[in-house]
Amino acid sequence: MTEEASQAAGEIDIRDESVAVDESKSAPEDRESSGPFDISEVPAMRPYVDLGAIKIMPREGLQLRLEVDERNARVIAVTLNYADSMLQLQAFSAPKSTGLWHQVRGELVQQLSSQGAKVREQEGGLGPELLVQSPIPKDQGGGTRVVRFVGIDGPRWLLRGAIMGKAAADAAAQAEINELFRETVVVRGDHPMPPSELLAMKMPAGVQGTASSSDAVEASGA
Repeated sequence: MTEEASQAAGEIDIRDESVAVDESKSAPEDRESSGPFDISEVPAMRPYVDLGAIKIMPREGLQLRLEVDERNARVIAVTLNYADSMLQLQAFSAPKSTGLWHQVRGELVQQLSSQGAKVREQEGGLGPELLVQSPIPKDQGGGTRVVRFVGIDGPRWLLRGAIMGKAAADAAAQAEINELFRETVVVRGDHPMPPSELLAMKMPAGVQGTASSSDAVEASGA
């Protein structure tokens, strides 16, 4: 997980309640038919990799890496590695009739800008997104690290992604990673939850041992 993605991971915190925010949902018009999907919108027999709150469609060459909070062995994100690009995914609870992504973008702008990153809001293939450029320390090779933050509001959930590697800048790679994002299924559950709570994830079936940030799972199609 990159430093920017790590700092942005975890519970969403909307601090300044005095500032008016856009509470409308942010999602493509075809979200219900083209994803990302709610579990109620997909056939039960599709061969997804089950990570609890998130289900991933397997494909050849795709690897999954679980990001784990070692303090409590809690899975907080999954990173998809595919074709020289990375997509880190997290799902959060949201209100039924309003969205979170407009609010969360504003929070990320404040947080990352205060840490010295250059942040630009732009319209991408998934809707409004953030392009974040951060200097890499010289002892780590120098240069600039680029991360794109994307998000889509669904039925009582927000799916948020941090895109790194080739897809952070290359248009063709962006299209491939956007497709991965839209193939994702979110399992919100029926139990009451406060808005912005990270939805619980789990190790996939067949993976043994204690999870760590380096655990990787092949997700190749049959």
